[in-house]
Amino acid sequence: MSPAADFQQESEDDKTVVRFSGPMTLARIENLPERLEGLPQDHLVLDLSDVQRMDTVGAWLIHRLVRDRGAKVVGANDEQCELLEQVGKADQPVKIRPDKTLPLFRVLDQMGAATAVAGRTMLGLLGFFGALLIATWNVFRYPRRFRFAAVVQRFEVVGVNALGIVGLMSFLVGIVIAQQGAVQLSQFGAEVFTINLIGRSSVKELGVLMTAIMVAGRSGSAFAAQLGSMKLTEEIDAMRTIGVSPMEALVFPRALATTIMMPLLGFYAALLSMVGGGIFVWIDLDIPPITFIQRTREVVPITDVWQLLIKAVVFGGIIAMAGCFQGLQVEGNAEQVGLRTTAAVVQSIFLVIVLDAVFAVFFTAIGWP
Repeated sequence: MSPAADFQQESEDDKTVVRFSGPMTLARIENLPERLEGLPQDHLVLDLSDVQRMDTVGAWLIHRLVRDRGAKVVGANDEQCELLEQVGKADQPVKIRPDKTLPLFRVLDQMGAATAVAGRTMLGLLGFFGALLIATWNVFRYPRRFRFAAVVQRFEVVGVNALGIVGLMSFLVGIVIAQQGAVQLSQFGAEVFTINLIGRSSVKELGVLMTAIMVAGRSGSAFAAQLGSMKLTEEIDAMRTIGVSPMEALVFPRALATTIMMPLLGFYAALLSMVGGGIFVWIDLDIPPITFIQRTREVVPITDVWQLLIKAVVFGGIIAMAGCFQGLQVEGNAEQVGLRTTAAVVQSIFLVIVLDAVFAVFFTAIGWP
């Protein structure tokens, strides 16, 4: 059995040298703390040359002498110096209550933190876009890497399974536009222009925008949750270990399927929105369907259809990238899956609305009002 920790006190010049010996550990310090209370209050030199072992309890005793009495430590080896340094760093007062901060400063701090997070996220998304471009190039260079079955399965999940909810939503939105437009235009005796409102708003804006929001909430969140769960269970790490690129196997099929299906869903939504509006004006305003169709063909230019298709392609790519990017950022625990899924939906919808505004300005500038 190893001896207990001990010390010897010697006087040299005007200093008191305390030479410790034995193991300075919890099990062997015994009555050492009480005996140390009798040491002089100043001019102490603590010699650790003969100390065999030291744990955090022994390091705390030495640190307390250094802190309270200004003692100087000599003879400590590298491990003991590192332990004493760590104990010293941990010796900080614990705040029972947080410091009081003015509400204005707290709001500014939160705004700054949110801005920094948004900046890092955008940089990460740009890097992810670059990685996706590289993966796409590799797939086209080596066609055998193209996973046809995975892409077709995503066609079904993103497109076919979404036809019901997208169609119902667009049909009802068309009815709402027609009803609200008819109420306002009837004040000027211009109910017939309700057709203009339905046709242009459905094809140019609401069809693709509402579809993008629905796909972001439905498919974008699913991408984030799926990849997040795979990241959490280390399936993605296993894929990298066996030489399979997650960008080519998981991200590329989802991005391709969403990019292809979004124009089809957007056009389908615009048609059903006009069908809903047409049924309403037929019932409420006594405008027959043939008149509605003819008027729609006159007031909706082909450029509106091109705008819908172009925006739908971009929106589909943004939604797929945001969902996959957030899913691959999952770390730590299952709570991260929920947080990243929420972030994917919010990020997708935000980027879709921002890009829609940019497209509106751009198309007007090139003569597609």
